[in-house]
Amino acid sequence: MPLRDTSADHAATDRTFQVDLRGLVDLLSHHLYSSPRVYLRELLQNAVDALTARHAVEPHGTFGIRLYADGKVVRVEDDGVGLTEADVHTFLATIGRSSKRADRIAEQRADFIGQFGIGLLSCFLVADEIHVLSRSARTPDAPAVEWRGRGDGSYTVRTLPASARPRPGTTVTLTPRSDAGEWTRPQQVHALARHFGSLLRHPVTFDDGSGGSGTPVNPEPAPWARSYPTPGARSRALAAYGEEVFGFTPLDTIELDLPAVGLKGIACVLPEAVPAGRRHGHRVHVKGMLLSEQAEEILPEWAFFVRCVVDGESLRPTASRESLYEDATLAAVRDALAERLREWIARAAASDPDLLGRFLQTHHLAVKSLAVHDDEILRMLLPWLPFETTDGHTTLDEFARTHRTVLVTSSVEEFRQVAAIASAAGLGVVNGGYTYDRELVHRMPEIRPEVSVADLDPATLTAHLDPVDRETELAAAPYLAQARDALAVFDCDVALRTFQPASAPALLVDSREARHERTRSRLAREQEGGLWGDILGALRQEAPRAQLILNQLNPLVRTAVAIDEPELARTSAEALYGQAVMLSRRPLRPAESSLINRSFLDLLAHALRKDS
Repeated sequence: MPLRDTSADHAATDRTFQVDLRGLVDLLSHHLYSSPRVYLRELLQNAVDALTARHAVEPHGTFGIRLYADGKVVRVEDDGVGLTEADVHTFLATIGRSSKRADRIAEQRADFIGQFGIGLLSCFLVADEIHVLSRSARTPDAPAVEWRGRGDGSYTVRTLPASARPRPGTTVTLTPRSDAGEWTRPQQVHALARHFGSLLRHPVTFDDGSGGSGTPVNPEPAPWARSYPTPGARSRALAAYGEEVFGFTPLDTIELDLPAVGLKGIACVLPEAVPAGRRHGHRVHVKGMLLSEQAEEILPEWAFFVRCVVDGESLRPTASRESLYEDATLAAVRDALAERLREWIARAAASDPDLLGRFLQTHHLAVKSLAVHDDEILRMLLPWLPFETTDGHTTLDEFARTHRTVLVTSSVEEFRQVAAIASAAGLGVVNGGYTYDRELVHRMPEIRPEVSVADLDPATLTAHLDPVDRETELAAAPYLAQARDALAVFDCDVALRTFQPASAPALLVDSREARHERTRSRLAREQEGGLWGDILGALRQEAPRAQLILNQLNPLVRTAVAIDEPELARTSAEALYGQAVMLSRRPLRPAESSLINRSFLDLLAHALRKDS
């Protein structure tokens, strides 16, 4: 028996999505836009795009934008291309569709700021009704069209006589809600217009209803687009603009010009150091409209010593138009701007040593981070970069003139352990414990082939300490044995040497790696018998010991090694160890803190007993 075809019983029916406009506006306000203030940016943006389209029709026309706010209404009027009745039905009543996509004039989307067709909805963040009055410039005899959209999702459209709007263009009027006064007061509207539109290429004026002719919002072009009588005047003007925008006096300003993507602007060098990796937000405009004040992505991470303000033609905004879309164009812009910063550093190194010195004194960490990955900057600036050395804070170039063999420590702690002794012994040691320093010092031979670089290890240092004569060592043997026994709990050996400065009673020679190895060995002993013990046992090597080197040239040490009272000998050895640990400036372990306190109190008690 043939099967019955039941497909007709289950025919699909096309339906249309229903949009809850209030829910959509709530979504925009909480997840797309950072603040209700963006409503004015969106209105300005739509007006600018309308003027761009009008210029395509009438290239030689003079058109502008006028803002009005008197506390009762906010109005934005433009001389743009305008809308017909069909345009209003198609674009204002359809969420997500942009009029810029539907006209041949707008085939090149790069001519327009907005690309998403949802900007007008942002007005519902501050008003329950949007009134639009528009007249098309492409149809000379077209009537004016009125559109009223409400927050509940309803709207009305009607045509009006041409006299309702004599000139082509569009007027958008908002009646603010009572809770939106923060964003719609006249002073605030003017401030927002200045904030978002100060670099717009079309004239924008503001009227607060007081009867004046209107205040220019953007009376001058961008500072880098103006003419100046001298290079010095230009430099001062750019620095003044940077101070106005960012609130600090730049150490210097760097002009940024990328003709291929239509980007211009300045980078302001910060006058104070900032922590490595703290990225500043940069002020980015797209075709004059402010996009973001916190655009971190415009520069690479190592460029945290500058803050930029730029205006670009080809940068692509995200849907919220508050940040940049990560694409190939942005990557190319980021690389090109990074190259401009390198060029500025090169010019300063070649022709302005005073500026370079001030820059490196403030931002040496940023330059070090760049030099690690940039061979050109490395060759150019490594000799000028400051490092902490046994000769004080100096450049590697100066240091290498005195020390053909440069030793570098692996940590700040190790450097502080050996600095005084190494300096007295004539060793040239650089503190490699700071970020990037050890790696950069090891690359010094690439710049100065006559210099050799090696890591400092305990053997290198102890080889430069002079042994005591055999008679002295034999006399000190009982004390050294008791000291070793007292300090065995810290895996520390004790030796007697002579070294400068004589004021240093003892030197603790240890390393972070040695301490880690001793910790691992101790864990293995504690966990013997079991899987963890087997694993650590397999890794265990002969654990390296720390070494407390006593200085025979020091009067206190000469007195201590002659002590014949066992308890006092142990206490003095513990005190010398504690003092050497503190001089190393590494964090004290609990047992070491306890030892220092105990030895001090025991020595004090001994001195009091002796006096009594």
